[in-house]
Amino acid sequence: MNRCFKKFQVKDFVFLAILSAAMTLCGGITMPLVMHTTLFGLRNMAAAPIYALFCAVGLMKVRKPGALTVIGLFSGAPLAFFSTVMFFNNFVAAVIAELLMLLFFRGYKNKGSVLFTAGIYMPLSLPISVLFSIWLNGQSYEQLLARPTASIFTSLGTVALGFIGAAIGMKIAAELQKAGKLKPDGEDGNA
Repeated sequence: MNRCFKKFQVKDFVFLAILSAAMTLCGGITMPLVMHTTLFGLRNMAAAPIYALFCAVGLMKVRKPGALTVIGLFSGAPLAFFSTVMFFNNFVAAVIAELLMLLFFRGYKNKGSVLFTAGIYMPLSLPISVLFSIWLNGQSYEQLLARPTASIFTSLGTVALGFIGAAIGMKIAAELQKAGKLKPDGEDGNA
């Protein structure tokens, strides 16, 4: 089990920070479209493919347990200025996704673990959002109860779009790796 945990280098943090900034900016593009919605899960569904795409690229480069947690921390930090719930949604979902990855795959050695972890990242923010909302004000829970059928479909859409975004991100990362522009850990001579 100790072999799957590798040290992070400064270049890993820099890459993940830049990736997180780009992910947050691109994810923010969807927010004006859904910010006034009262339908539970629609915001997550809009952001799921974008977040999954960037996470897949990041995990294909930095294949170390903890990489998604770093992405969740870096992408959640600016969101804390808007809402602490948004920060905790990103960060806690990343931690849980990585714990599940460690439970099922024991690391990012194969591409299936990257697809799984990047794909479930945003869908995991749905139950976390409900739990925090119940704890703070009950708003998301009321939205969930108001239209349960629509909420189920937005939740399923979040899962589907998360995995579609992760698959596209892995394809982009594979093409970048073929072109020599995105070298996985240990292949750039500095690791």
